[in-house]
Amino acid sequence: MNNLLNAENTGTPLIIIEKIAYQTWLESQDKQSKAWLSNTQFTGNGLALIPNSQGEINQAVFVVADASDFFACGDLIKQLPQGQYLLHADAKHVEAISFGWLVGAYQYDRYISNKSAKVLASLAINNADAVESAIKFAEATALTRDLVNTPAADMMPEDIAKAALALAEQFNGDVKQIIGDELLVHNYPTIHAVGRASVHTPRLVDLTWGESKNPQVTLVGKGVCFDSGGLDMKPAAGMRNMKKDMGGAAHVLGLAQLIMAHNLPINLRVLIPAVENAVSSNALRPGDVVTTRKGLTVEIHNTDAEGRLVLCDALAEAENDEPALIIDFATLTGAMRVALGTELPGFFSTNDQVAADITTAGLRNSDPVWRMPLHKAYDNLFDSTIADMTNCPTQPFGAAISAALYLQRFVEKTDWVHFDVMAFNVRHLSGRPLGGEAFGIRAVFDYLAARFK
Repeated sequence: MNNLLNAENTGTPLIIIEKIAYQTWLESQDKQSKAWLSNTQFTGNGLALIPNSQGEINQAVFVVADASDFFACGDLIKQLPQGQYLLHADAKHVEAISFGWLVGAYQYDRYISNKSAKVLASLAINNADAVESAIKFAEATALTRDLVNTPAADMMPEDIAKAALALAEQFNGDVKQIIGDELLVHNYPTIHAVGRASVHTPRLVDLTWGESKNPQVTLVGKGVCFDSGGLDMKPAAGMRNMKKDMGGAAHVLGLAQLIMAHNLPINLRVLIPAVENAVSSNALRPGDVVTTRKGLTVEIHNTDAEGRLVLCDALAEAENDEPALIIDFATLTGAMRVALGTELPGFFSTNDQVAADITTAGLRNSDPVWRMPLHKAYDNLFDSTIADMTNCPTQPFGAAISAALYLQRFVEKTDWVHFDVMAFNVRHLSGRPLGGEAFGIRAVFDYLAARFK
């Protein structure tokens, strides 16, 4: 990404201003520039290229409604002609502009034979710290997008483990794995139960980084690499994009990269239960009862409610360390998408201050999140006549809340945040192409950076 954004002081001037300031800016321009903008019927919205007397680009102006929006300039890099541009903008907007510039360059082209030969424009910013920061955030976003976008054939449990190992190697961390029947030996029965039907062996990926003297933060990510629904099989339309059901794992790896790249003073642990929810003769059945790591027995009402099963064992393990905070990410329920749509991730928290601070961080950096209630009155929806609980209620209402309540039973003492994310863009937005997307990781990172200084 260094070839797209650099800390230099040369290039064609690129003026980025807000619409409210456009008229004042226009009045300060020379007669030739005013005439050009008038004759080309530029209305003070979007991009205008202003030539000099030789027909070369003399300056570019990009007018946006809100330059503090981190995605306002997300499509600009693909709109400008090739060349280097020097940013002229209000200093308070540089962080947002540089991030938007880089994420707008993203393209997932791993399987495209004839890749685009177009050379993108580059942006010079006379601020080395801003350039370095933008690159770190854009790289973490790209990692999350890449992992989600990769088809399931090339993103199975062993591939998630490879991604974690690559991060550990890059940042001097450590990765351990508990694989296959060893999950039973080490008491991770629900991870094993969900993943045992696949030829791709289930596993718990355990990444650690940082010094033990620092406060511990544990991230848990749902790593269901493909979700057929199991024996309660999804219809074709519901299965089509289930390569993204490991989006929680992708999110915690992207967030972990941010934490390690910024060298936050925390003791980081990342737990990813990685499985494929497949169909075979040994698949988990509706009506089966499984015993979780915590010792609670769970009657399987629906094998398509598998994410909470793999997460509950990982969450129980996460609490063993008594960390300062546990945060999990999961593509857990369609109900959350019904409630908030695909572009606003919902989250639950057992700590009001943590929830408020994460929400505030997300508003500042255009990574909005919305807190949902852990409505305890729904707890008895999990009642079972033959086990401690079921894995999901028989009625469909409030399903995102009930899923969170299920998980909460496995985190009793530690402050806990649970994100239920889409992990996927279903429409193109500025700087956000169709496909895999990172939701909430910048909000959480900014919260962690402020708390653990």
